[in-house]
Amino acid sequence: MNQSSTADLPRIAVINVVGLCRRLIGSDTPFLKQMLERPDYQSTAIEPCLPAVTSTMQATYLTGKAPGDHGIVGNYWYDRDYAEHRGWKQSNHLVQGDKLWEVIRRDHPDYTCAKVFWWNNMYSSVDYSITPRPIYCSDGKKVFDIQTWPMDIRPQIKADLGDFPFPSFWGPAAGLPSSAWIAESAKWYEQQYSPHLSLIYLPHLDYNLQRHGTDPQDIAGDLSEIDSIVADLVGYLENRGVQPVILSEYGITPVHRPIHINRVFREKGWLSYRDELGREQIDIGACQVFAIADHQLAHVYLNDPSIRAEVVACLEQMDGVSTVLTGTAIAGAGLDHERSGDIVVLAEEDSWFTYYYWLDDDKAPDYARCVDIHRKPGYDPAELFLDPAIPLPKLKIVKRLLQKKLGFRMLMDVVPVDATLVKGSHGIIPHSELDYPIYIGPSTPSGSAAQSDSALAATEVFRKLHDLATSQK
Repeated sequence: MNQSSTADLPRIAVINVVGLCRRLIGSDTPFLKQMLERPDYQSTAIEPCLPAVTSTMQATYLTGKAPGDHGIVGNYWYDRDYAEHRGWKQSNHLVQGDKLWEVIRRDHPDYTCAKVFWWNNMYSSVDYSITPRPIYCSDGKKVFDIQTWPMDIRPQIKADLGDFPFPSFWGPAAGLPSSAWIAESAKWYEQQYSPHLSLIYLPHLDYNLQRHGTDPQDIAGDLSEIDSIVADLVGYLENRGVQPVILSEYGITPVHRPIHINRVFREKGWLSYRDELGREQIDIGACQVFAIADHQLAHVYLNDPSIRAEVVACLEQMDGVSTVLTGTAIAGAGLDHERSGDIVVLAEEDSWFTYYYWLDDDKAPDYARCVDIHRKPGYDPAELFLDPAIPLPKLKIVKRLLQKKLGFRMLMDVVPVDATLVKGSHGIIPHSELDYPIYIGPSTPSGSAAQSDSALAATEVFRKLHDLATSQK
């Protein structure tokens, strides 16, 4: 087809409502329920890949490949060459394989795409993008900000929408304002550029589902809030001729048991750490074995292969562990990649893995009580809480902000090191399809309307989106 055929393609917007699953759609989400029941739409549960976490699932949707092929084996992994962990890295070069918009451009070179807060956002081949990116000053100060492509969009969108409410995107203050701002930024990109494909990330449900679990009494307000944002965004997009697709990356299930996998390794004498100014800092390059915890999946790396059998036996006996994958079983789970652990461990559905490795909280590293997603060698959902042991936490926050404003070095050390506070997690394949992520989109020639009884493999979401995006008007 020639370039002019792009005009015959539908424009679509993929709205990623994080944490949404069929179990949550009901009286508190009247608009999403209406979307689920639209006669011209089809819906299906999505069987997630392992691990069912943000970076991995998004890369799977956009490449149609398993994690072992596209390389995003989690939000966190171990860089063997640097002997350092990596976490929440944004470069799109990490995602191996052609992405959805790149495949479409083979036949439609003028096809345009906007990536609105989806992950692995930076240095992508999309036409327009926006993502959170703090400014790290040489004096240790961190300034909340965003990055856009093209670069000159940044001052324009901030002038029109105001600063991105970064504290509400992650941390103890995480909540509605960030998702509301992202939705408005999606409208802004649509108004300014009218891309053929918009990828929009709305994280609101993620926060209280992890804080409180899935009890309807605890999350009814959150469901109502995200339903209103989606309703407004869909209405705006449809008025401009854009077809919306609703999907999610994972469903969150209740948990009550944190698994301190690295503490067990330490008690076995396998973990190495340094004393840094009276605090203990894990030295993963010197450990015989260590785990990079990522929600309900942990990648376990062996610097000393001679203890492999002992480590496997230890893991198989660990409370809360359901499955220990080694060798060909790792490949069978779609995780055969150099970034994956030598052993991959799955938690039971009511459990999740912490990164904690210290035995005395007084010797925890300074970042443990801060929101510090890059320095921590694993995911820490306790960052969503204010430490209940602090008598007046908001007063402490004001004091820390005043110190920052006056130019003093400070730690915003208000995060607890109590993993039992966390009530929801994800990462494994849930037992019930009601807790699977979900796809709700316009019917295409390759699929019939209404609800599908069989779950769609995560790798097949790519095909669904490709068929929709390339169907003739």
